[in-house]
Amino acid sequence: EELVAKAIAPVKAEYLRPPPPSSGVVKEKKSKRQLKRERRQEQKSALNICPVVAKRGSGDACTYGDKCRFSHDLDAFLAQKPPDLEGSCPFCPYGITCRFLSTHKKKTHEINKLNKDFQRLLWKNKVTFPKADAQLKLLGLDTRPLKKIKDMSLRPHPREKKLIDFSRKLYLAPLTTVGNLPFRRICKMLGADITCGEMAMCTNLLQGQASEWALLRRHSSEDIFGIQICGSYPDTIARTVELVDRECEVDFIDINMGCPIDIVCNKGAGSSLLTKPMRMKSIIQAASGTTDKPITVKVRTGYFEGRNRIDSLVSDIAQCGASAITIHGRSRQQRYSKLADWDYIYQCVRKSPNTLPVLGNGDIFSFTEWNKHITECPELSTSMIARGALIKPWIFTEIKEQRHWDISSGERFNILKDYVNCGLAHWGSDSKGVETTRYFLLEWLSYTYRYIPVGLLDIIPQRLNWRPPSFFGRDDLETLMASDSAADWIRISEMLLGKVPEGFTFAPKHKSNAYDRAENG
Repeated sequence: EELVAKAIAPVKAEYLRPPPPSSGVVKEKKSKRQLKRERRQEQKSALNICPVVAKRGSGDACTYGDKCRFSHDLDAFLAQKPPDLEGSCPFCPYGITCRFLSTHKKKTHEINKLNKDFQRLLWKNKVTFPKADAQLKLLGLDTRPLKKIKDMSLRPHPREKKLIDFSRKLYLAPLTTVGNLPFRRICKMLGADITCGEMAMCTNLLQGQASEWALLRRHSSEDIFGIQICGSYPDTIARTVELVDRECEVDFIDINMGCPIDIVCNKGAGSSLLTKPMRMKSIIQAASGTTDKPITVKVRTGYFEGRNRIDSLVSDIAQCGASAITIHGRSRQQRYSKLADWDYIYQCVRKSPNTLPVLGNGDIFSFTEWNKHITECPELSTSMIARGALIKPWIFTEIKEQRHWDISSGERFNILKDYVNCGLAHWGSDSKGVETTRYFLLEWLSYTYRYIPVGLLDIIPQRLNWRPPSFFGRDDLETLMASDSAADWIRISEMLLGKVPEGFTFAPKHKSNAYDRAENG
């Protein structure tokens, strides 16, 4: 009870161990000039082979010839190429650079890829948005002169909207960095019903940035799939909605009005919209009037702690055309600290009109917590699962089977194997694809180490806000998976993807996962 009061996980005494000592070594930081010099040397390397030459297997295949900034020396590349990995190639357009060179497949199950010709039109600002522009003019929100619009009655009637049945569905939240397509595939295998892509910035999509469009990709196994977009103004969001509706296969479009990150809020997007209710309403009206797909909204309780306001806006959000709203039970100021305020979420549910499904979000980490929210507030449509799925993606299995799964280290390792296979199919099986898969695997491992096996706990279930102490597992692999050291995460990646390149280091992207220990880089 004393440990739980301090938010420390109550691990059985026989499994506890003292935390490892800090080595006190400070890592040398490289200057920008040194990094630039290293990049230039890397470009001149034979390993940096031209992708066209690699794919076709001929040095004359590249149309740029001697002016190409990549190497065309096939023999030099093959001499320096790292050894192939064990297993078969999941999908390969990479030619001789593939790390599974002897086994190639040509089929992919991914959709929503950005067409190069269409990308050039976006670059040149030659894409038109007749539906969005007509809706913006109808609302008096137009910010640029219209080209000829033949039909001004383009706004779909609310009854014509396609609806998604969220009721009691297991919904994986859109998760930045780790909620990528391979991770969503793992969650689908483990029982998730609804998936949503990572948050994509509207301006970047409209500019045709390939990295942003990659966030919209969908796997064929994602039968109910949405994308999440984030923007500051009605015109930007309406045109993005029309663009997505025209170019992608999605079941719904979610507008992020809850992101707490400074770089997003400083641009007037994310949580900062909670301070501008009129703009919130205009955005929802403009978006819902541009497409017949359901428009959903994700918000927080308010901007400042102790000043909740979303309960006063839910009726207006419904009237503006939203098909559902997800409420994260924290304010922007709280970020992810303290516990989510589910009592306030229930209050919002009861104030909302019957036509608007309300979803709750925050701190769900077991089937008992899921059941509790459904029981305490039957009007709640469902609960979105976010960080709980990052730490243990089998939470979806636990909810469906109504049990605490004491999963073994071998079963967890098999899940990591499946993730690596999905990653190689998505990011590629050449050296770059292998290292990209490794990077995202390590990002995920920076969450999974927080899981404490059921058999090691004095009190079940584990709570999301409990800090895990240093402990021994029931076998060496379980102990390794419980380590908070990035050096051990790298060891796990080497068990799946082979040795890391020389000089490789890793530090988690999210500061909440970063440690001051030297071996973490």
